[in-house]
Amino acid sequence: MLFKTKYFTYNCLIKGLYISLLFSAFIYLEYFDISNTLFNSFLALMAIYTFLTTPRASLFWAGFFTAILWFWWIGISFIHYDLTYLIPFVLLGIGLIYGTLFTLSSLYSKLWIRALLLFLLSFISPFGFNWFKPELFFINSYFQSSKFAFALIIVCLSLFIFYAKSRYKLLTLLPLVFAINTQTPKLQLPPLTISMPQYNIEQDDKWNQTLKKDIIALNIARINHAIKENYDMVVLPETAFPMLLNTSPQLMQELKLLSQDIAIVTGAMHMDKEQYHNSTYFFKQGDVQIANKVVLVPFGEAVPFPDFIRDFINNSFYNGAQDYSTADHASDFEFNGIKFRNAICYETTTDKIYEKTPPYVLSLSNNAWFTPSTEPTLQKLLMKYYARKYNVTIFAIANKSKNQIIY
Repeated sequence: MLFKTKYFTYNCLIKGLYISLLFSAFIYLEYFDISNTLFNSFLALMAIYTFLTTPRASLFWAGFFTAILWFWWIGISFIHYDLTYLIPFVLLGIGLIYGTLFTLSSLYSKLWIRALLLFLLSFISPFGFNWFKPELFFINSYFQSSKFAFALIIVCLSLFIFYAKSRYKLLTLLPLVFAINTQTPKLQLPPLTISMPQYNIEQDDKWNQTLKKDIIALNIARINHAIKENYDMVVLPETAFPMLLNTSPQLMQELKLLSQDIAIVTGAMHMDKEQYHNSTYFFKQGDVQIANKVVLVPFGEAVPFPDFIRDFINNSFYNGAQDYSTADHASDFEFNGIKFRNAICYETTTDKIYEKTPPYVLSLSNNAWFTPSTEPTLQKLLMKYYARKYNVTIFAIANKSKNQIIY
């Protein structure tokens, strides 16, 4: 009864929803293209402030609603597996995970402990899914989005709260000047021309065998158009060829011939010794290099559980499909002396792909799994975060979301 009274009051739910709106505002402002730097800065600071000052019971609902507002689009992918009935359970599970994490971060009433736990929350990736980064609040603000800046902001706001009754409380905010973003974005492009044709193929059409020839023909037409326009390189999105490309020697030979006139980068599946890979193929001067994905999507490409649980889930929900296999390390493509790091969708938003990275990243995605939704927006913001963190330029080529150069 105490739990019910404490956590299920009207005020508790409203406060939790209010915090979740502050935590999620930057995503939806970006989605609707009404983002404002000053407004974003204010909302981001308010998000941290309210988290530090809100009662514990409300923080459970703050985490629950935040998870839904950030990740509701995950449920869309289950439609394509004919598992629509699982969507409510998936969303409930996501909400409970982050509701629990928010609650744990407020177990102690001391302000300094809650501040520390909020900072540590930015390092937690449930089941390897790392898209919840509180420092993203500041990606379109006047402040840096680094861990250092995030920690400094938390400290300053904690001091402001602690000295709330002091006439000098505003002095506690002065160190925020060291968190201000003084970088001037500068687009650095390689000395070659890159064609990035836009794709808008629905997910159900993409793997429809009756449309396979049409999709292949579309890809070849896009490549020929890039050749006609005298581009040096053409980049097609993830699984642009919806097939095990290396098992189709005739198509492979056609792409090798076309690569005599233009470098071709394209996504497709790859089979090696009965292992399946999500891969990128790089055709150049009649040769081909295959780069396999390094970091798989949790539950989408690999089930992050012990073998017996993984096999049960795959057999019960995915018709016995096996997990994809991974490469040991990230791969680079070299063209005209310029190196490009290969990244496929989710792995573009992980630190592992940026180890010893060259200045340019080719990110191939298929966002048809999750559109229409805010998923491409969050992906873009995360890529902006990593581009800034590692000082790289990302060529983001996607199906069902806008191609972009992020720097």
